[in-house]
Amino acid sequence: MHVFDDAWGRGPTRVEEDRYELFEGPRYRFELDRRGFVKTFSAGLLVLLVAKRGSAQESGRGFSGGDRMPSDVGAWLHIAEDGAVTVFTGKTEIGQNIRTSLTQAVAEELGAPIASISLVMADTAKTPYDMGTFGSRTTPTMNAQLRKVAAAARAVLADRAKARGKTLTPSIFGELVKGSPLVATVTNTVAPKPASQWTVAGQAAPKVDGRDFVTGRHRYTTDLTRESMLHAKIVRPPAYGATLVNADTRAAEAMPGVVVVRDGNFLGVAAPTVAAAGAAMEAIKAEWSAGPRASARTLFADLKGNAGPIEAKGGAKNVTAQYTIAYIAHAPLEPRAAVAEWQGDALTVWTGTQRPFGVQQELVDAFHVAADRIRVIVPDTGSAYGGKHTGDAAVEAARIARAAKKPVKLVWTREEEFWWAYFRPAGVIDVSGSVGADGVLTAWQYHNYNSGPSGLSTPYAIANAIEKFHQSESPLRQGSYRGLAATANHFARESHMDDLARAAAMDPLAFRLKNLRNERLAAALNAAASKFGWAARKKSQGVGFGLACGIEKGGYTATCAEVEASNGSVTIRRLAVAFECGAIVNPDGLDNQVSGAVVQGLGGALFEAIEFDGGRLLNGRFSRYRVPRFADVPPIDVVLVNRADLPSAGAGETPIVGVAPAIGNAILDATGVRIRSLPMIPNGLPASTSQV
Repeated sequence: MHVFDDAWGRGPTRVEEDRYELFEGPRYRFELDRRGFVKTFSAGLLVLLVAKRGSAQESGRGFSGGDRMPSDVGAWLHIAEDGAVTVFTGKTEIGQNIRTSLTQAVAEELGAPIASISLVMADTAKTPYDMGTFGSRTTPTMNAQLRKVAAAARAVLADRAKARGKTLTPSIFGELVKGSPLVATVTNTVAPKPASQWTVAGQAAPKVDGRDFVTGRHRYTTDLTRESMLHAKIVRPPAYGATLVNADTRAAEAMPGVVVVRDGNFLGVAAPTVAAAGAAMEAIKAEWSAGPRASARTLFADLKGNAGPIEAKGGAKNVTAQYTIAYIAHAPLEPRAAVAEWQGDALTVWTGTQRPFGVQQELVDAFHVAADRIRVIVPDTGSAYGGKHTGDAAVEAARIARAAKKPVKLVWTREEEFWWAYFRPAGVIDVSGSVGADGVLTAWQYHNYNSGPSGLSTPYAIANAIEKFHQSESPLRQGSYRGLAATANHFARESHMDDLARAAAMDPLAFRLKNLRNERLAAALNAAASKFGWAARKKSQGVGFGLACGIEKGGYTATCAEVEASNGSVTIRRLAVAFECGAIVNPDGLDNQVSGAVVQGLGGALFEAIEFDGGRLLNGRFSRYRVPRFADVPPIDVVLVNRADLPSAGAGETPIVGVAPAIGNAILDATGVRIRSLPMIPNGLPASTSQV
């Protein structure tokens, strides 16, 4: 039984696995009464209301209508009279290389070379509505959609070529649309090629525009300029939940070219240069209330509240344990940034986000302007990892730009990115399992507090299973992170599976295979074990081996790890990761996604954690927040299991989920010590902890 404990008092409701995603984010709304209106346009005063914080995972909830994909091919694809092909999609390129894989999809079905195809992405004025780039949905939805679009277009072009007695080739595309624009409709009868017939898709392809990134030619949001543009800074509170009591802005207002915008807890400045904006910000004397003074010391008790203990019974052996998950930061290479420009009541914003139409709606709500008067453009962005669903910088830049009556650029500092972006949710997970003398799982109870329901459902066959997610009041802002809550849930479940295997005196691989009924996951597990040499592993002092597997976002993954523990430190010696996501679109791109997810997973598994006390962040800079380094990365063997007989699923998230439990199980094998917290070794191997 997979249950979500509803936070709105409606009682438990059953949810569909892999589909429940929550939206949480800031809500800026400007309510202008007569007095406020006068102050706004005479003294720069704006009124800000922020809605109550929502739930842990925030991918897309609150936006109705699905992707609302138009059936008119012209909304997606245009062929010019010179034969150039332009494709339109609301998806965003954030380093996952979908610009390349989507181009491959069109090239495959249209029969045009990759070089002749260009993509216009994430522009609310030009591209069809899209809920956002999250949840590993680009490949199964947009790749499939663009293949249908291109196939429908090719069918029309083929008919036109046949009518002229010609063979259809890309060289005559322009001739076929000259004076007669392409008109076609995407219907359910449009049949793209099966993966077994792919010649462009399914092959490695160089990154589209890759040279622009390695040479510095690509323009990120931070590189953009507009005529008469000002640079903005926000005066932030010194602690979470603090409110602005008083502010003396006279010194800043006296500086040449400086605009000060104050309302409630919002306090921002703009100036002709970044240095001048910084000086103006420093010149403001602000007094803040203390706030609720949240602390990591009481975090897990606060999240679990008064919930009691659990126990699953019914087998020869029972194992019950609690797992804890720390907040971690996304730490994208490119911090949040936005350029905002008003022309009358029309607004254009350039910003890095995973949800351009979602940000457009935030701006609509904030400024009471019709959606068709607001345009959001997303330059290809320097990573997000689920951390750029909201339009914080966009709204802040837009409100200051409206007061200044000039374009405004706002670039968050690295410290602002750590402090004020949302975190991956912390959580407490209680697990109890029972296993019979024959090694068959007989009972299972699983309760997740706050982390989220993604990946909560066990893939193992258990007759008596109860799985519940319980929402908690988070002391810090939290939201989507790569893999959503599946990383936390797989860590707890796969760690507990090893404990149950030990209780049953069985090999961890054999124990899993005995209780699995999913052939695709079993195949991934066997592929990883084979590549790793699980059967041939040799135990030695201080060296341990572990494995884990899981299903998430339509992908199937398994991870094997070898570690060495000595003198209180742990070294990851090697990893093998198998991944199956149906038909592979671009093997090089997929390999990069798997490897990247594994490297990122090392941080959350080993040492990444947000430290806070008294409502203040204690490690909000890279010198204090430990992310994976080159020296931390072991040899990684990636096994890509290609299933050309199955639809393609996404790859950006799933491979991360097996990293932490595989390493934790290897540490247990090496030391006899079970670590039930993420991160596992922020300060080295614990001297003593829970043992199995």
